[in-house]
Amino acid sequence: MVTNIARTSARRRITEIAALALFLCALGTGFASAAPKVDPDLQRQLHQLRQNGDNVTRVPVIVQFKNVPSDARIAGLAKAHGGGIGLQLVRGGAFKMTPDEVEALANDSDVDYIVPDRPVQSANDYYEAAVGGDWGQNLGYDGSGIGVAVIDSGINDESDLHNAMFGTQRIVYSQSFVPGTDASDLYGHGTHVAGIIGGTGQIIGGRYNPNDIYGVARNVNIINLKVLDANGAGLDSYVISALQKAVSLKSTYNIRIVNLSVGRPFYQSYKTDPLCQAVESAWKSGLVVVVAAGNGGRNNSGGISGYGTITAPGNDPYVITVGAMRTMSTAVKGDDLIATYSSKGPSLLDHIVKPDLVAPGNKINSLLSQSSTLDRAYPGNEVSNTVYGTQNASRLYFTMSGTSMATPVVSGAAALLLQKSPWLTPDAVKAKLMKTASKTFPAQSSTYDPSTNTTYNEQYDIFTIGAGYLNIPNALANTDSVSGAALSPVAVRNADGTVSVQNISGSSVIWGGSVVWGTSVVWGTSAVQGNSVIWGGSVVWGTSSVQGNSVVWGTSVIWGTGGNVSDAATGPQSIVGAGDPENQ
Repeated sequence: MVTNIARTSARRRITEIAALALFLCALGTGFASAAPKVDPDLQRQLHQLRQNGDNVTRVPVIVQFKNVPSDARIAGLAKAHGGGIGLQLVRGGAFKMTPDEVEALANDSDVDYIVPDRPVQSANDYYEAAVGGDWGQNLGYDGSGIGVAVIDSGINDESDLHNAMFGTQRIVYSQSFVPGTDASDLYGHGTHVAGIIGGTGQIIGGRYNPNDIYGVARNVNIINLKVLDANGAGLDSYVISALQKAVSLKSTYNIRIVNLSVGRPFYQSYKTDPLCQAVESAWKSGLVVVVAAGNGGRNNSGGISGYGTITAPGNDPYVITVGAMRTMSTAVKGDDLIATYSSKGPSLLDHIVKPDLVAPGNKINSLLSQSSTLDRAYPGNEVSNTVYGTQNASRLYFTMSGTSMATPVVSGAAALLLQKSPWLTPDAVKAKLMKTASKTFPAQSSTYDPSTNTTYNEQYDIFTIGAGYLNIPNALANTDSVSGAALSPVAVRNADGTVSVQNISGSSVIWGGSVVWGTSVVWGTSAVQGNSVIWGGSVVWGTSSVQGNSVVWGTSVIWGTGGNVSDAATGPQSIVGAGDPENQ
């Protein structure tokens, strides 16, 4: 997953709406009365246009209404504003408007909020064996009958994405939401992601040895929903439209899972962010939404040590947010370490405990989209045919790293779980994957990057590894009864400097009589104990492993008492390439 830095402070974003309203009023821009309905970033953009004497240029916006707009309303707005589409999933639509048009619409009593249509970007080395995917296959679980919607840069038709026995294509539906393009993968990201979820390894003979190249759920059906162009870029509205399509097609193709190895910087609370609201709607419709955490773990601006760098929509409490591990090129997980670039929680502003769990994401071999943007940029990442002893492997597989690669590993695991127990709700899938995740980690680890002459010291705490390391055999073997919601909890900084987790009001999964999220101190003077069965009682959460980053929990950007978001989010990250953070 490629992410950028959100450039203003979390604290300022809460207060700047009122301040900017007064400022614009003084300038006579006419936005003062509409300010509460217009995102501050959009106000700045429109104000700059007016300062330049430009009231003709149309900017892409997403309009959220208080009620679901009718088709006639959307059509009327599209006609008046040079085109547009409905986004019923978020009670809105995407349009292009001039400053005057935004101001006029903001005064409409049925309009709730207007935000920029923001850009989004894309965010195997024994990985199957490390998480026990081969064990699931041996039991006969391969994702058969389950549909996985891959919202990414498109997917090419490769033999590894056909049925291994009959040769029939498993990409059962394709659509591009990027104007002027078909659903093929010109960037090279989506095909790789699809291979991690459901590649068969047929190109190299389908031997399924631990270091061969194949996916977690080798017989899933794939729904290809393209939202990223040849440069790996798209817009919020593309993703929301794709989510809307996945919801509408869920019965047709038995879509149970959505994979989002895409994301963008943090701008606002998940409660008002249209991208977050869209993934929540998809979740509530019955789809398991799996999202990359981001690649900001190496950012130490302001001394944050990578904390608070979760990107949207991974900051939403409904979805399963995935961080990345390094398999260390072995089939056993006992030596695996956290990838230094993997983004850490809690989420800014809302302080949601993220990621939810971690999975292998470093130097993952999967399908290559030949001559794609990434292939041309990193030809050295093509997998050599000598690695797999066959001429056919040349220029058919590719190595990539990032939380983008860890995300489809979890999506594949969810497919196996739903094949075994199709009645499970999205909340039950999330809770089972988290509860059964492996909890054994070192207290700390260090990784030296010779390209930057930097040593990264990692702590295996709740905001780095979440509930633990994906364990497919444990998840498939779990027979606990689950009810209720599995929203990720909120981290609360207490008066004594400790940090606790608390339920989001009205939402908690129940295992029999035990609440998953307790009100336990997770950072400071005691380990998680008692009824917090997701976390267990491991000393990973105790005082011995957290003192090195105590500055994060003082007057820091995480809690909104100092600094700004540029100190707490990731800089631009390459997906692949020798010496890149993702390869360490």
